[in-house]
Amino acid sequence: MLVRSIWFGNAEQQDTFLHDCRRFLHHFHTPFPATHLPATLAALDRPPKETKMAANPETRLTELGITLPVPAAAVANYVPSVLTGSLLFVSGQLPLENGKAAVVGRLGDNVTIEDGVRAARLCGLNLLAQARAACDGDLNRVKRLVRMTAFVAGTPDFFDQPKVVNGASDLMVEVLGEAGRHARVAVGVAALPLNVAVEIEAIFEIA
Repeated sequence: MLVRSIWFGNAEQQDTFLHDCRRFLHHFHTPFPATHLPATLAALDRPPKETKMAANPETRLTELGITLPVPAAAVANYVPSVLTGSLLFVSGQLPLENGKAAVVGRLGDNVTIEDGVRAARLCGLNLLAQARAACDGDLNRVKRLVRMTAFVAGTPDFFDQPKVVNGASDLMVEVLGEAGRHARVAVGVAALPLNVAVEIEAIFEIA
């Protein structure tokens, strides 16, 4: 660097350099003792610190021991996902496990909050599976999760929909890190397809 070559020159060069610095700093009325200059120059000449890169989603899945399910096929006149521009809209996913509805019934009736949380997590896994399929098998293309809309089947007096949907939200942060923090809607409904307890749709931003 130029700074290093000047500072570590001979004594005359150092004196001239310090004199010029004093004049420059005095012009701007900035107190700066010359004794501070060696440390300052050393800091300028120091290489930037390395920053640890966050693990990518595919790596995180492996670290967490998560195997995403086979993306479910559409069961009616719609498609599993639509990519428009950089936004990927994933259709509502059910709590399917091995191709079958794993949590059925209604919260506040025959489904506990713990089971509801599990159902939401399963929905989240199926959302990630659909996102990976839409990204040609590479979940690392997901830049962030933008929003999730969740539907929780429950009795009229069940009001803990947010606790249930946290099962999916927590999963997204586990896998996507800060990019998994999202806007969200969690609403209660009377019934859902196949009598499942939870259904969730999502919007992702794709690279």
